[in-house]
Formats: sequence, structure tokens, C-alpha cells
Amino acid sequence: MELRGRSILKLLDLSTEEILLLLDRADELKRMKKAHVDTRNLHTGKNIALLFEKTSTRTRCAFEVAAADLGIHPVFLDPVSSQINKKESIEDTAKVLGRMFDGIEYRGFGQEIVEEIDKYAGVPVWNGLTNESHPTQVFADAMTIREHFGRLKGINFVYMGDARYNMGNSLMAMCARLGMNFTACTKEEYFPTPEITQMCMESAKETGAGIRFTEDAYEGTCGADVIYTDVWVSMGEPDEVWEKRISDLTPYRVTSDIMKNAGEQAIFLHCLPSFHDLNTTIGKQIFDKYGLTEMEVTDEVFRSQQSKVFDEAENRMHTIKAMIDLTI
Repeated sequence: MELRGRSILKLLDLSTEEILLLLDRADELKRMKKAHVDTRNLHTGKNIALLFEKTSTRTRCAFEVAAADLGIHPVFLDPVSSQINKKESIEDTAKVLGRMFDGIEYRGFGQEIVEEIDKYAGVPVWNGLTNESHPTQVFADAMTIREHFGRLKGINFVYMGDARYNMGNSLMAMCARLGMNFTACTKEEYFPTPEITQMCMESAKETGAGIRFTEDAYEGTCGADVIYTDVWVSMGEPDEVWEKRISDLTPYRVTSDIMKNAGEQAIFLHCLPSFHDLNTTIGKQIFDKYGLTEMEVTDEVFRSQQSKVFDEAENRMHTIKAMIDLTI
């Protein structure tokens, strides 16, 4: 298998074997990092552009540290320091950056933007998040699950909350490609879109994965190995949607009762940031308006032994490093 020169725009761009290759390389690079092995000679003298239209902590830090560890110089471009979509078209921006950099990361809005960058850049392009897809996150999720259970195939994976957008889509695709059993546990209007579901169903036929949707929180989580959730309102959505989301999705909050229903073997994952307490500006605002001290997950679960969210966050760096190393 050869990923050199390839872009990674969504998980379904990769075969099962290619995903496993990336995870194996991430494991290797993580062992080297822990052993303080210097890997800067792998790509000395290369440069990558980090094009961010949406803010981030983990994605930016993971790309910058991964690049530095590989001997690559990263250049960060936010909406203030870039002319993309303002004074310069996406096509022109991609052509300019492609002449100067060995790879481009994009984090922002529609999937069509990262695909247009890829069309014109002439160098590998990596999707750091769009409204529809978040492949770099689910690589880290898969790595964390395999580290904990020693396998991926046959794992029972449950996503709770709003499964219509990037995380629901990408996690369902991950399960379909890797032979895991995916359950979306939420109200019907928050189920993944039929188009993405059909694509994942086709992939699941080849790997033996299961895909199902349920509105019953306890039936859906019974016997789960992994319980996963995300914030109920995504970046860029208006504040007006909070009231409806809270009403609709509170029955799908991850609580200690949900984790007990899954079983002692279950772990909790979250792509972060999380509103599990009042130690954030948004958390305080939600408390003042709606009286909630916790949202998508309780503080008890978030801080429990079953929670692997910080292993998962660290693995963003290792999987992103592997992705860059294999494609640039």
C-alpha cells in the first residue's frame, strides 16, 4: 500500500487496510515518542500550511507538534492572516499555497471547500474538520479503542446525541470500515443522513460491521463497549438552537446509569471540548439561561476511570503525525 501524495478528505477515502496501516504507523511513532527517539530527520526541510477558518485547541496543537517532531515547519493561517474567500478565491489560494508548501491542512466549513483546495493545490490536503467530516478525530478514536481493547473488529460502539453531522458521519464510517458495530442512539430527527448511511451500509457488508439506529437510550447502550458523545451545538450554529437541542437531547446525556447499563467493560469517549461542568464561559451561560450544570455528559462520568478522553486527545497528535508521515 502506498499513501504517498494522497489527500485525506473523509474517512471513506481510505480502505480498511489503509486505515489500519495508518494506525499501525501511529502506534510505532507513539512508541518512538515515549522512548524519546528523534524523528526530525524523517521530513527535514519540508513545510506545511495550517489553514484554519474555525478555531481549535487539539487540532492545531496536534498538527504543530506532529510537524515539528517530523522535522517539518508548520505555518498557521487563521481568518485574520489569510485572504481565503475574502479577497482571494479558494482556487487561487490553493494554487498559491501548493507552490509554497508540501502539504495543506484545512479546518473550516463545508466539505466542498476542502475538496476544492485539493482539486487545485497539487500537494496532499488533510481535512482537519468540516461540517460533514472529521477524519483526523476518528483516527485517534480508533487508536484509543484498539489500545484499550486490543482489537477493533466486533467492538460495540454507541454514539449518543446529534449524529447528523461530522462526528456522527465519520464515526459511522469508521465502524463500517473497521468491522465495528455502530449504533446511533438519539431521536429520529438526529439520525445520520440517508446518503451517508447507505455508503456506510455498503462498506459494512464487506467488513461484517453492524449499523443500527434507536431512540431508546437504554436498549441502545446495553452491552456497549464504547459510549461516545459530542457537544449538542456545533461551531457556527446560532445560539437559538440551544433550547431545542437541550429539550431533545437531554434524554441522551451520558450518565453513570447509562455507563452501568453498558457494563463494566465500557469506556467513555468524547472529541472535546465538553460541557460537563460550569468551568467554561458557555457552560455558565447555559446554566444562567436553562439551569443546567451539565450537558452532554455528567461530570461524574467525564472524570471516571471509564473515561479515556485524554488518552484520546493525546492520540490526535500520534495519528496526525502518522497521516502526515505516510502522505507527504
